[in-house]
Order: sequence, then structure tokens, then C-alpha cells
Amino acid sequence: MFDKYNDKNFTSPIEGIEMKTLVWGDKSLLSRFHLKKGSLLPKHSHPHEQTGCMLSGKMKLFIEGKEFLTEPGDTWSIPGDVEHWAQVIEDSVAIEVFSPVREDYLPK
Repeated sequence: MFDKYNDKNFTSPIEGIEMKTLVWGDKSLLSRFHLKKGSLLPKHSHPHEQTGCMLSGKMKLFIEGKEFLTEPGDTWSIPGDVEHWAQVIEDSVAIEVFSPVREDYLPK
């Protein structure tokens, strides 16, 4: 699968957070997130492994109770079923890979 980037078709699953699934295959899915300063991604977990990279901005990422300050270029990998959440400190852009594919993130 190949796709040219455009800034259309983002969804807003949580206030202050926009996301767009970019591409996916049989075993993984790549999404882009635009996160507004002051927004909060609530505590949650899911069975998918989640690996990400901060492209711009700054946020606090909490994984299993440990706090990480993420800045451009920082990366993370969260095992499936591990509780995590985030506080957005500056307008931010991140990309994340989920494996297996998150069916709920596939375009409708």
C-alpha cells in the first residue's frame, strides 16, 4: 500500500486530538496524530503493541506509572495490554504504529 500525504480526513476521537490512519497491511497500521496543547489522552490499554515517534511539540507520556517527557525525535514502544496516558504540553505531531492492525482505526 502507498499513499500520498494530505491533511484531509482526520477524525477527532477525543477533544483536542485528531488522528488519521495513513497506511496498513496484514500485521501493522500507521497513524498520524495532531495533539493540541492542554489536551489529555486518558488512561487506557489495548491488546496492540504501540510504537511511536514525536515529530514536533512536547508531551508527557505515562507508561505503567512511569513519566517520560517526549520531544521531537523521541521514540517509544508500549507492549500490548499496558496502561498508558498522555498530557500534551505543546501542540504536537506524532506518528504511531500498531500491531496487530487496530480494526477501529481503519478508515470507514
